[in-house]
Amino acid sequence: MIDWNQVETLLLDMDGTLLDLHFDSHFWLEHLPRRYAELHKLDLQSIRDPLIQSIMAEQGQLSWYSLDYWSERLQVDIVALKKEIQHLIGFRVDALDFLQWVKNAHPRVILATNADRKSLALKLELTGLDEYLDAIVSSADIGIPKEEQGYWQALQTLEPFNPATTLLIDDNETVLDSARRYGIAQLITITQPDSQSPQRQLTQYPAVTRFAELQPVTKEG
Repeated sequence: MIDWNQVETLLLDMDGTLLDLHFDSHFWLEHLPRRYAELHKLDLQSIRDPLIQSIMAEQGQLSWYSLDYWSERLQVDIVALKKEIQHLIGFRVDALDFLQWVKNAHPRVILATNADRKSLALKLELTGLDEYLDAIVSSADIGIPKEEQGYWQALQTLEPFNPATTLLIDDNETVLDSARRYGIAQLITITQPDSQSPQRQLTQYPAVTRFAELQPVTKEG
């Protein structure tokens, strides 16, 4: 699928691409509502749906990804609550193998993520993901989410790349739409960001379930 000789820069998303989105899905849809209800002494059944709806209303905005924003708005320590289930943080199937392969290949590897620095600190410490990266560019540092053109413009300034020889792998099709408008030539998405959810039926972008689908096939013997 990919001519790696034509890829000078590899942009990788984190949550749902390299890391299993199950941690985030479980946290925001199950763990946070339950702990929010306990901490504020509220009835879980009555507050769960409104709480999730208020969170989903921020989707695609910088606030959606900010742990400080949600800690202040909900009056709970989001980082502490995430640490309660941090055992769920982990790589997607064969993502680590792919990173190890890419490290020995030629592309410059940049983590292009909407995760804020507190989320990154937790996940990088537990996974060692940063060992395989040449740079990390968070939308929180720039002040613009990847869904907007300004992110790619800022990324271009911070970590210069040629869009024509760049590959972006991201599970968020809105982000891929934005990257396509910016001119990034090669775009791939993920069919199963959350290992505990069914594979998605995608048609707009080339999609893979495993990273092995992107690696050159080697002949043995």
